[in-house]
Amino acid sequence: MICKSCGSEVSPYITECPYCGNRLRKRAPKLDRDQRVSERKQKRQPPPLLTRLRRDEIPGIRGETRPYATGALVLASLIACVVYRTSLGVPNLIVIGQPGPHWWRLFTSVFAYDNIGYAFVTLLAVAVFGWLLERRHGPLLVLTLFLIGGVGGLAANIALHPGAIEMGANGAALALLCAWAVPDLLTLRRGGDVEGDLIGVAAIAVAVALMPLADPSASWIADAVGVIAGFAIGLPLALLADR
Repeated sequence: MICKSCGSEVSPYITECPYCGNRLRKRAPKLDRDQRVSERKQKRQPPPLLTRLRRDEIPGIRGETRPYATGALVLASLIACVVYRTSLGVPNLIVIGQPGPHWWRLFTSVFAYDNIGYAFVTLLAVAVFGWLLERRHGPLLVLTLFLIGGVGGLAANIALHPGAIEMGANGAALALLCAWAVPDLLTLRRGGDVEGDLIGVAAIAVAVALMPLADPSASWIADAVGVIAGFAIGLPLALLADR
């Protein structure tokens, strides 16, 4: 080997250069039985960071998380429907006219339903598209869209129609649906192939949007707020994902 200090050629079995005294290595190399320099042992491979695979899990890819936020929203709606229809001695959950000091009724009204068909169609849309969005972006986006489309839609309708009876989350359902459909709509506009069933999505959207014809507690204004919120939030997310 060559000494880096004086450039002299020295034996590979020594630790210091005999010409300049430069320190070549910390310790002499180990020799095998044939007096040859033994190769360095490779460092032990670190253990894998991922845990053991679960059933139907692809190696190297985490399994899907459960839609806890979406499930909580649907469960809260079912409980509110039971409480509202059975009158279990709790304060009124819905807004009639102006909420006044009972501002919290704006939040409880989106979970209550008086019409079974209205509840079924709306909660179906919330469950399906909330679950899909939660898989894609996490629970915070689902809760944000639900509050803006649902509570915001009720508040906007109260401001324009002070004497209306408000309940249900048709605005929240449309907000979730539109936010989920934005990436497929952008792909379709660019001429690409869309994996999702946009015809089925459009059918659900029409069914939710027409709920004011079936139940007067559902409002057209809440529909509009939900659609605007869904596209306003879903479009920037889709554009960022394409970069």
